[in-house]
Amino acid sequence: MKVFERSFVLVACLLSGGAALAQTPELGVHITRQLPATPVKNQGSTGTCWCFSTTAVVESECLRKNLGEFDLSEMYIVRNIYLEKARNYVRRQGKAQFDEGGLGHDVLNAIAQYGAVPESAYSGLVNGARTHDHQKLVKDLRAYLTDILKKTPVPADWETGFVRILDERLGAIPQQFDYQGKTYTPRQFAEEVLQFHADDYIGLTSFSHHPFYQPFIVEIPDNWANGSYLNVPLEELSSVVQTSVSAGYTVMWDADVSNPGWGQDKGYALEYVSKPSSAEPDAPEKPTDQQVRQRLFDTQVTTDDHLMQITGMAASPSGKKFYLVKNSWGEVGPYKGYIYVSEPYFALNTVTVIVPKAVLPEDLKAKIH
Repeated sequence: MKVFERSFVLVACLLSGGAALAQTPELGVHITRQLPATPVKNQGSTGTCWCFSTTAVVESECLRKNLGEFDLSEMYIVRNIYLEKARNYVRRQGKAQFDEGGLGHDVLNAIAQYGAVPESAYSGLVNGARTHDHQKLVKDLRAYLTDILKKTPVPADWETGFVRILDERLGAIPQQFDYQGKTYTPRQFAEEVLQFHADDYIGLTSFSHHPFYQPFIVEIPDNWANGSYLNVPLEELSSVVQTSVSAGYTVMWDADVSNPGWGQDKGYALEYVSKPSSAEPDAPEKPTDQQVRQRLFDTQVTTDDHLMQITGMAASPSGKKFYLVKNSWGEVGPYKGYIYVSEPYFALNTVTVIVPKAVLPEDLKAKIH
């Protein structure tokens, strides 16, 4: 996550209010497909967008299945992933990423391993805190790990002290809790109430430095868990995402939001040829193709900045397509936390997506090695 996101999140913490769905925007752009989604949330001063975005996808899937509307605890997942990151960091003798960031597969893996809980059972806020702030927490956790790695052998019980810090800063996690008159463990809640199955989802990406139709480990710092993503050509990536939305499934979207065309404050993200002073959805945009996309990734113009949820599609008067995207910075911008992302912006700035396996077309499945 770039400094850009952290700075914007700090502002968003101050500006956010209650949640609301995006309304049909001005300037002639109209929503063509809008899927059920839970209220916009605020990740506060944390780099945990990976959890807010993917948890939002799980919440929307519960709505799609008519299981009910859930407000799931992101911090329950984040807390468990901090421990998994720490184990990885120690096993790699400190030569690994240990920070706030992560990717969508971390949420899927965490729910499969640790289960899930409602926000009411675990907020991750202690001592009267009203917003999330993990900057000092992560520094202290990293310092603790650095200290224990100075000893050889590493203390066998090093996790005890690490967990103690998490308990103090985020609160102890519940072993069981009551929900609608019944007692659950987190695993039972995920399996029985949410009907969650990690294998229902697949991660996709599109880069030409690896063969298409094969999985590879995306080389970005926050991929600390070495998760693999199926590599497909750009046209097929876009097609799968749009098919997913058309079929009623929301999508986790990992993208660069620090490039000039991103405009949460204006409600639009476009690859402008010449950026206008105000949002103009039908403004000319840069051409996109696989080669340009690859060059931007290799030169680190396109980087893994921020993860969000695609909840629908929209169109401009000229027929340009837009993705309706739910952010986790609170109700900022003209569309109260939502933003309309053009196809060219999506094409050049997408790093990874997570979609349900159910939407993969048969011809794509036949090409996978």
